Amino acid sequence: MNKLKKISLLLMAVTGFLFLSCESSDDSDGVNGMVNVEQVKSTVTSGTWRVTLYEEEGVDETNYFSDHTFVFESDGRLIADNGETSVSGAWSITSDSSSSDDDSSSDDDVDFNIFFASPANFAEISEDWDIVSFSSTRIELKDESGDGSIDRLVFEKI
Repeated sequence: MNKLKKISLLLMAVTGFLFLSCESSDDSDGVNGMVNVEQVKSTVTSGTWRVTLYEEEGVDETNYFSDHTFVFESDGRLIADNGETSVSGAWSITSDSSSSDDDSSSDDDVDFNIFFASPANFAEISEDWDIVSFSSTRIELKDESGDGSIDRLVFEKI
């Protein structure tokens, strides 16, 4: 993701363009036909989360995040903390129906956006993730690259 996209994502999160109404999801596996954005927002902002899976192009890289807890603030801030170091980022949920940076062919795509400028391993999860599934204790995300490779990210509530 180039620098301009990262800056745009951060600005969207900070300026309040965070949450939209109910939209259909772009899940190619059809797990979630409709994503209720307000329900996802309410779920993710209530409590502390841990990454239980981060898989990039088939390689499990969960260990980069397993000692951090994640707090999704309602104002769009995202804080990852391991007890010694705190990493600040941003998050939002957006509809890509009018976005030019969507890597999906659907016009009704709802994305769970994550942005960290650094460190490098946190910048790796800076993406416009598709919501595969969510419950009150688990959120599963995926990102399909232009080359067809799929990255997976799963947060579970502590």
